[in-house]
Amino acid sequence: MSTVTEKPTQQSGSSTFTAKAANYIDERTKVGVAVKEFGRKVFPDHWSFLLGEVALYSFVVILLSGTFLTLFFQATMAEVVYDGPFVPMKGLEMSAAMASTVDLSFSVRGGLLMRQVHHWAALLFVASIGLHMLRIFFTGAFRKPRELNWVIGFVLFILAMGEGFTGYSLPDDVLSGNGLRIIDGLLKSFPVVGTWLSFLFFGGEFPGVDIVGRLYMLHIMVLPALVILFVALHLMFVVIHKHTQYPGPGKTQGNVVGYPVLPAYAAKAGGFFFIVFGVIVLIATFFGINAVWMYGPYDPSPVSAGTQPDWYIGFADGMLRLIPPGLETEWFGYTWSWNMLIPVIIMGGFIVLVAIYPFIEAWVTGDKREHHILDRPRNAPTRTAIGAAGVTFYAVMWAAASSDLMATHFQLSIEGVIHALQALLIVGPIVAYIVTKRICLALQKKDRSIALHGYESGRIVRLPGGEFVEVHKPVSDYERWELVSYHDYAPVMLRPNDDGRIPFGKRLRAGFTRWFFEDRIVPPTQGEIESSKDHGH
Repeated sequence: MSTVTEKPTQQSGSSTFTAKAANYIDERTKVGVAVKEFGRKVFPDHWSFLLGEVALYSFVVILLSGTFLTLFFQATMAEVVYDGPFVPMKGLEMSAAMASTVDLSFSVRGGLLMRQVHHWAALLFVASIGLHMLRIFFTGAFRKPRELNWVIGFVLFILAMGEGFTGYSLPDDVLSGNGLRIIDGLLKSFPVVGTWLSFLFFGGEFPGVDIVGRLYMLHIMVLPALVILFVALHLMFVVIHKHTQYPGPGKTQGNVVGYPVLPAYAAKAGGFFFIVFGVIVLIATFFGINAVWMYGPYDPSPVSAGTQPDWYIGFADGMLRLIPPGLETEWFGYTWSWNMLIPVIIMGGFIVLVAIYPFIEAWVTGDKREHHILDRPRNAPTRTAIGAAGVTFYAVMWAAASSDLMATHFQLSIEGVIHALQALLIVGPIVAYIVTKRICLALQKKDRSIALHGYESGRIVRLPGGEFVEVHKPVSDYERWELVSYHDYAPVMLRPNDDGRIPFGKRLRAGFTRWFFEDRIVPPTQGEIESSKDHGH
């Protein structure tokens, strides 16, 4: 009898303590209000939305593995003689940074696995941000009120590339040293201030003795703090603006159809985090990366084919290779190295255009409405074509970073590879734009035909008059709505102002709108749809 009465007493005491503790914390932090408000937030469910989560979870893995690595890495370029277990390097002079990296790989239990987890997670972090931004671009998720969140996400992408570059430059091996040498050349190419910038960055003549310590400070303190800040801002805006959603039953501009954060979405997100973590560890276990002991400590002389940076910096290396050599002029007593300045200008312009694209499109369309329903890429053919052209331009620059490997693997001349890629850099985006836009317009024509006449059934019927017709299978009201429910923009009509003049700004915008919307497929009207039903299609 005593055992029966003790159990509820213990449970009561435990629940009372929990309630009191929760009440104590809530009264002093008001966390209950935040949990109640945030827990009711609804998020839609679609596989493409997981790309942003992959980026977030891989960043968490970076922080965890990076914390482990900081316990053993020595961020100094002080010269030491290697005396570790890797026999081919015994007695070799190298920096303490390089020696500690090799020791991490061979002497620290689990050190090599953590190095590779850290590196693979960084690659996945940048890749998932890039794919996430492409999904946002092609579906129009950057439109009002999310223009600023697009800029925040783009800054995160740049910060992620900076994190990656500072990270793989730390071991002070041949590969990282060559990457830093390129940075040194870029800095010195700027007239007047270039030399001073290089001395400031490296702490003296390249490579100096301070660069690893400075990169280490950027890598573990400044850049991670900025990434965390911008991730917090990005998620805050996602909560404030609601999550965008694909067109579907019951989905409008004023609601979100999906799962609440607590408990459903939080449980799914938690499970997905461990899946991402597990996949990263699995890849790091079976696929080696950045074997610094194979390259050796940095020395300017052993530069050979295959010394590429990580893929996300490849576009910059490729652009440098694509510029013709010998583009230099002497102005005002300074040498202007255009073979270095032109790539910087092109890449800088490309980055700025991507960052401000939402504002450009909003100006061209004159659209002031809020958008919470995503576009089908085919229904915005010019935007989709611009995206395809931009991806092609980036891909050619990226491919050019491996021009030497293409030449050696396929027994081609390096000059032939470079000339082909130079032509592709100009022609490729134009072809991609034209082909993509034609495909989008063709798909829109197909959607219009299906909405009016239904699907082809393949069944041929002979009418009493002897005519043969194909019987079409009608589409449901929902399917038809999905096919035709998009906004049709038209080019701006130029009209004089009160003074009888057409300002230059209006002419410019009208020209852009003609380019954007002159080739378009107008969705069928309700009258056309009803007429097609009456004709039995």
